[in-house]
Amino acid sequence: MTTSNVGITRRGLLGAFAATTVAAAPTYSNAFGFLRGAGDIRTISMYSGRTGESINTVYWIEGEYIKEAWNEINHFMRDWRTDGIKNIDLRTIDIMAASRNLMDTDEPYMMLSGYRSPQTNAMLRSRSRGVAKNSLHMQGKAADLRLKSRSVSQMFKAAKACNSGGVGKYSGSNFVHMDCGVIRTWGS
Repeated sequence: MTTSNVGITRRGLLGAFAATTVAAAPTYSNAFGFLRGAGDIRTISMYSGRTGESINTVYWIEGEYIKEAWNEINHFMRDWRTDGIKNIDLRTIDIMAASRNLMDTDEPYMMLSGYRSPQTNAMLRSRSRGVAKNSLHMQGKAADLRLKSRSVSQMFKAAKACNSGGVGKYSGSNFVHMDCGVIRTWGS
């Protein structure tokens, strides 16, 4: 009997492995020293209030990103207004995962914005001064996120502690922006 007949995939095997070892996994990864707390087994869990979709996946294990998981992440983080998909920079996902681990929560992020098409970015920019003309969202390098169980300040501090990209605090709108661009912070 071949593996295709029984429905076993590499991702399925890795997921089963991760499910049995995640409790014992260290919270510090040597693969990327700049990210504290990403873990040796990296997972991401999010939901979208806009589409009603959710994702909870192991995307990195044994020093490798899992292509099938990355494809799922790309689809999940698409521009829901245009249905446009862009490859999400996995460094941003690493920052999100490390931040979540540092906050010691298993609550999924509520994703407000992932990839944005140039058309969507221009529309949002016409409605708000807080949208950058050359937003990293258009490059698949940014996410705007919220957690019910953590304050904007707690999320901001956790993402900032990763020392790995841009972190914006939007207290008035109750979300934090995380990106893998130049290290910088802003907001109140």
